[in-house]
Amino acid sequence: MDFLTIYQKHADDYDRLVNAEDCDHHLRPAIERHVPLNGAAVLEVGAGTGRVTRLLLAGGAKVFASDQSPAMLQVARTHLAAFNRSTWSLICADGRAQPVASRWADLAIAGWVFGHQRGWNPMGWRESVKRGLDEMARALNPSGVVIIIETLGTGSEVPAAPTAELEEYYHWLESEQGFTRESLRTDYQFATIDEAAAVTGFFFGDDFAARVRHEAWLRVPECTGLWSKRL
Repeated sequence: MDFLTIYQKHADDYDRLVNAEDCDHHLRPAIERHVPLNGAAVLEVGAGTGRVTRLLLAGGAKVFASDQSPAMLQVARTHLAAFNRSTWSLICADGRAQPVASRWADLAIAGWVFGHQRGWNPMGWRESVKRGLDEMARALNPSGVVIIIETLGTGSEVPAAPTAELEEYYHWLESEQGFTRESLRTDYQFATIDEAAAVTGFFFGDDFAARVRHEAWLRVPECTGLWSKRL
């Protein structure tokens, strides 16, 4: 199953996967090393089912979040109902054309979003991602921070780009766009091996599910990269 189909038609299954990730809660502290969230104004691009959105809100931020998939946003709204409605907004929009004013945000963040362009748009990915980065920068105030989050390997304890295409994208972020990379662990945790195989196999494929069973993983290793840039 391709990622577009998952995002458009299987939002609930995707949500089960991402809700199992970052079992040690490393992601929010990593973000807050760059921007204190309490009182921060945040633009989130590619919110999906709202996993990162909830971290931001729990830290005290006010979040304007967008995603291109109505199905994903429907699930996100259910989760975000637990938070004060005045602290968040969700809208269906392309990350390369954000319907927001300029120079208002303290943080612009995109989690596991732009890396898809390497597969979806192999010839024009640089231009496409640059449009998204420019929109994020446009929304930031003069001291704002851009954060990009991407995978550095599922089922691996050593952080590394899982494909040559993603490594090319990561190198481009660092060498041409001025971002700095750091690595962290965001492992998945499951109650049973059957659950681990089913939930991860849905997204990563049958071969990965077989590996989960072979390794008897309740905790599935995940390495994550966080790229940051201050204006």
